[in-house]
Amino acid sequence: QVQLVESGGRLVQTGGSLRLSCAASDRTFSSYAMGWFRQAPGKEREFVAAISWSGRSTNYADSVKGRFTISRDNAQNTGYLQMNSLKPEDTAVYYCAIRSDGYGNTLPDYRYWGQGTQVTVSA
Repeated sequence: QVQLVESGGRLVQTGGSLRLSCAASDRTFSSYAMGWFRQAPGKEREFVAAISWSGRSTNYADSVKGRFTISRDNAQNTGYLQMNSLKPEDTAVYYCAIRSDGYGNTLPDYRYWGQGTQVTVSA
């Protein structure tokens, strides 16, 4: 079983930037596509971005296109989410997850999940 640990979440002002990291427990990480999801209080968990196992293909939610960038370093078993121009509506717990094939936005397709990291954007 692959374990995922997110880090990098904190309080930031509107317009600020953060980079989240997702560290995987072993090298099989490089064979999985990776996604980032978020869940705000009282709301359902939603898709943010995904990247193929190779890193060549990406997929973004409309709400973050042009502001967020997903990437990965398979040599380090780590994935990233660079978040720029942050808005208060980006406030949520952010989760990384991995799946065996594809890089879509469907939550049930993701097999392993991290515990999440809190991002809070102040107005």
